[in-house]
Amino acid sequence: MLGEGIRDISIDVPRDAYDTGKEVPTFSAYLIAVVRDSEGKIIKVHRQRSRSPTANFIGLLLPIIYFSNTNNSYSIVNTGNSSNSYQPALSQYAGNISYPNTSSGSPTYLVMIQVGSGQQSNPYSAYSLAAPIANGSGSGQLVYSQPSLPTNIIASGNSAYFVVSQTLNNQSGGTVTITEVGIIVNVQLSKPYFQQSSSFGQVLVWYDVLSSSISVANGGSVTIYYTFTVNP
Repeated sequence: MLGEGIRDISIDVPRDAYDTGKEVPTFSAYLIAVVRDSEGKIIKVHRQRSRSPTANFIGLLLPIIYFSNTNNSYSIVNTGNSSNSYQPALSQYAGNISYPNTSSGSPTYLVMIQVGSGQQSNPYSAYSLAAPIANGSGSGQLVYSQPSLPTNIIASGNSAYFVVSQTLNNQSGGTVTITEVGIIVNVQLSKPYFQQSSSFGQVLVWYDVLSSSISVANGGSVTIYYTFTVNP
């Protein structure tokens, strides 16, 4: 599930909740961070349960019936703190999410798994990381590789899960410490009748403060895995 490099450690999807067949399906998310030194040796594996979907995530999951019954819109706030009105409908005149769209150069929703050196006490209201770590090789920066996306959802018994991951390399010349992690997506609306589209830009949909900080030495790397499971 997680590649050749870490088959010597146990990183199975945690099973601390079981479905008896009588309850409604449960949903859980887990964050795993694998830290390597400059020689590629695993020196730390951090695991924690993730509990922090943001208000943006909840808004994007609202069903169309909510908007049709209330005639309300919902504000999605991007990482630049700009609000964008969102009111989907079953109409050719409405603005509905058009991603992913390969022809527009955006084949996936996922932009990155971003890390930072700050923290926020109310993850639900977060629209950006408190102190994002920039992509680069300068002081305090990390080099972000391309995120890895699943080709399908993995079903096992009554459970189903998928994993997204991203590796970040430290070429800064010093140790970089991570205390927060977030998932950033790109949201774009399309109005087919008017042949119009508008971009919300980068949107934070998931945010976690780490239960203990992670230090990545110069020349080392960290791979962040998010596992989303139904009926864990």
